[in-house]
Amino acid sequence: MYSNIHPVILSGGSGTRLWPLSRANYPKQLLPLVSKETMLQATLARAAGLLNTQAPILVCNFEHRFLIQEQCEAVNIKPEAIYLEPVGRNTAPAIALAAFHLAQTDENAIMLVLPADHVVNDQVAFAQAVEAAIVAAQEGYLVTFGVVPYAPETGYGYIKVGEALSFVTPTLLTAYQVQSFFEKPSQETAKAYLQEGGYCWNSGMFVFTAKRYLQELQRYQSNIFVSVQKAWQERVTDLGFILPDKNAFTVCPPDSIDYAIMQATDRAAVVPAQFGWNDVGSWDSLWQISPKDENNNFTSGDTLVIDTQRSYIRAENRLVSVIGLDDVIVIETADAVLVMHKSRTQQLKAAIQHFESSHRKEHLEHLRIHRPWGWYEGIDKGERFQVKRIMVKPGEKLSLQMHHHRAEHWVVVSGTAKVIVENKETLFAENQSTYIPLGKLHRLENPGKIPLHLIEVQSGAYLGEDDIVRFEDSYGRTI
Repeated sequence: MYSNIHPVILSGGSGTRLWPLSRANYPKQLLPLVSKETMLQATLARAAGLLNTQAPILVCNFEHRFLIQEQCEAVNIKPEAIYLEPVGRNTAPAIALAAFHLAQTDENAIMLVLPADHVVNDQVAFAQAVEAAIVAAQEGYLVTFGVVPYAPETGYGYIKVGEALSFVTPTLLTAYQVQSFFEKPSQETAKAYLQEGGYCWNSGMFVFTAKRYLQELQRYQSNIFVSVQKAWQERVTDLGFILPDKNAFTVCPPDSIDYAIMQATDRAAVVPAQFGWNDVGSWDSLWQISPKDENNNFTSGDTLVIDTQRSYIRAENRLVSVIGLDDVIVIETADAVLVMHKSRTQQLKAAIQHFESSHRKEHLEHLRIHRPWGWYEGIDKGERFQVKRIMVKPGEKLSLQMHHHRAEHWVVVSGTAKVIVENKETLFAENQSTYIPLGKLHRLENPGKIPLHLIEVQSGAYLGEDDIVRFEDSYGRTI
């Protein structure tokens, strides 16, 4: 029997390497890419399946807070805390927030740090690796998991395994000192590592005590330690979320745990293991772990595939036909299509940079925009008009608001809508409609027990989402 485990789930990434399915406002960890569960939900279940596991601590992007909360509720997991990063500062500061949180009650608390967007296929082997890592962590080591390589992979960092640590572990696995860390290698170097042996892929998952992590952070990155400590001390709680002080966290230097601590400390250890790990860092890596047909193709959605091999083809909305192409990635979404050779997945970054420099939005959000009350999606848009489909969850309501530049027509498709316009409350059922004049104070609510679906037609000189003046909001939003 070993100490309690406190999972720390890092969910702050944007997942742009899986564009166009993954977007900044709806990243890959929130998507069901490998199973019916989202990657975040699978990570939560993986941690919960270990012995002596406590409620998890999540560190995520402020903009994802309601999506994170909703996905936790869907799998009946109540986190101990959800920390919202006001700005992204990489993994070292994010982990420090959780370490300060745990150290206030137990400085020797065992932290199991897991990215929310990784795949682990062998839960038993994973549990054995965690048990071995805990023993080393209780002896003051900062432990990472090294994945035993089976191919000369150039997309991962590598760890050179050093001398074995002489701790008795409850499994056959052994912890070793880390001799060196290496960046992503060339193909030739990766082949040499594989042939020589003694190298592991760096999984980006860690085990250590809160005390040891904070000690090493203060020793090697005092600026990060001081900034995060102040941000944590001046935190506030709102709607069940914990918000570190924005000013203190913003001035914190951004750095990963690998650079900030693991490559500097003399207490780094590694547990080499094989538990079916994949970081799903590209479309090619997703193809590798996905089920395939007799032609080594993965297909999803409405697809027609002829004379095509070793490809990943995903249709989200429309029929996609692929004929006479091998080794390709074809991803169709409502507003963007990606066609790419599998060998070029690392170049997707150039497309994202183009979207950013061109001030486009396709890398930021889908047509369907999720909100804490439900979602909306664009259907049509032209000069002085815009049409949207809106879904409001049972019991939820939009903010009390008004618009300076647009009027709105609402048609109820299904469910019941409670509409308030200038303090006048009216119920509307299926096939009924109403009109919200420009400048009028209004609110939409679903008082029923089934989702409310309606069509909204906006008309006016300006139809941007920033033309919303909120007077009251159940979710603490001001913009």
